[in-house]
Amino acid sequence: METPKPPRDLSAPTKRWFASIAATFELEPHHVRLLELAARAWDRAEQARKVLAKEGLTVADRYGQLKPHPCVGIEKDSAIRFARMTRELSLDVSPPDSRPPRHGGQTY
Repeated sequence: METPKPPRDLSAPTKRWFASIAATFELEPHHVRLLELAARAWDRAEQARKVLAKEGLTVADRYGQLKPHPCVGIEKDSAIRFARMTRELSLDVSPPDSRPPRHGGQTY
């Protein structure tokens, strides 16, 4: 099977990460899709992080009350998606929690 190429819309560092994973692991077509989702989630989290670094963690609502910047949720959700995709691909050397990756039809 040919080594998959990183999607063009990824950032340069994420393209390098994608390429290194694709070259290291033998991936089935559905694994490539999961890897693409992980890569896009990482880039989205990084985009949100950059906005937060520039604009701050909070924004004022129409009443002047501070509330979390919308990018806080975007960063969090994207980081969770990245972690889930890398877990599903079994890319972690050791999982960060006691829940093992799902394999086949096993349920927990």
